[in-house]
Amino acid sequence: MALSALSLGPSNLNPFSYSIFKSLKLPPFLQTQKVKIGPLSVSPMGFGTWAWGNQLLWGYQESMDNELQQVFNIALENGVNLFDTADSYGTGSLNGQSEKLLGRFIRNFREQKGSGSDSDIVIATKFAAYPWRLTPGQFVNACRASLERMQIEQIGIGQLHWSTANYAPFQELALWDGLVTMYDKGLVKAVGVSNYGPKQLLKIHDYLKKCGVPLCSAQVQFSLLSMGEDQLEIKSICDSLGIQLIAYSPLGLGMLTGKYSPSTLPTGPRGLLFKQILPGLDPLLSSLRDIANKRRKTMSQVISFPFTFVAFYYEFSICYMLPWLFFMRLFILVLCLDTLSEDTKKITCTNKIKIAVASLSGSISE
Repeated sequence: MALSALSLGPSNLNPFSYSIFKSLKLPPFLQTQKVKIGPLSVSPMGFGTWAWGNQLLWGYQESMDNELQQVFNIALENGVNLFDTADSYGTGSLNGQSEKLLGRFIRNFREQKGSGSDSDIVIATKFAAYPWRLTPGQFVNACRASLERMQIEQIGIGQLHWSTANYAPFQELALWDGLVTMYDKGLVKAVGVSNYGPKQLLKIHDYLKKCGVPLCSAQVQFSLLSMGEDQLEIKSICDSLGIQLIAYSPLGLGMLTGKYSPSTLPTGPRGLLFKQILPGLDPLLSSLRDIANKRRKTMSQVISFPFTFVAFYYEFSICYMLPWLFFMRLFILVLCLDTLSEDTKKITCTNKIKIAVASLSGSISE
């Protein structure tokens, strides 16, 4: 989860005050509904933390931590129990900061609400395929380091952050063996992958199966801006093999929220990317904005159609949607066009312009 995220930059650090978020409540069915990922039961919407600690891309500052804690608490109180992070989240001296903050926020929440209040939290973290991680043991050590940073005894889902098959195929098998070892040692309850293409997804599934380790999840970028053939093929593979697919960046790195325009850009590298892409998104964003205004919803809520709920979309939080939720929307938007309301047809048709966003889904390995 993730090479892409929904977090926004620091140029408008607090677009929503905490008082607005304090009153948010998810609909009851979303607070109680759970989805199975291997042996784990998770909320259909998860909470990602790529931006935590990342100063270069997201403009993180440690002064934001108190507000991040508040947003974290709100998510838990509303039934969100899946939290995704990675050992590479954080830049420079803040490397690993995302995991540290997540662990700290959990401890603070426990102290505030009492022990046991966070008993069903599922932490999914990703281990980077750094070039110096060449042996299974080194990958297992990375897992132990994550456990230490978060100060927990076991990780819910341990994930390989990306495949090295396209540039260092000799390293790939060692990383797979590392996943097997950390699972066998009980360091993780389940294993998954991120940014894997269809071919490598099949290969790692078969390899892990021979080792007696089920592949439980696969993360892939999926949104109205990234619905390519690879994504649909990965979804089909996941369905056939019983792998739970997790869609990341459902709001297109923030471009689908309506917050940004060619004249209002985030700072840093994202601003350069948005400047090239946003002009071509105007038909789609205009449709989303019209529908949102008509329905008195936010654009993020419209994106989440047909399940109208407030995504925990915040400066430094990332929304992940599991497939029964995410692909229900895709099914309604794409496959049943003739039966849709005029609003939904409008979204679908404007999306067909296939704006120049191919680069957004170019991180998937074969």
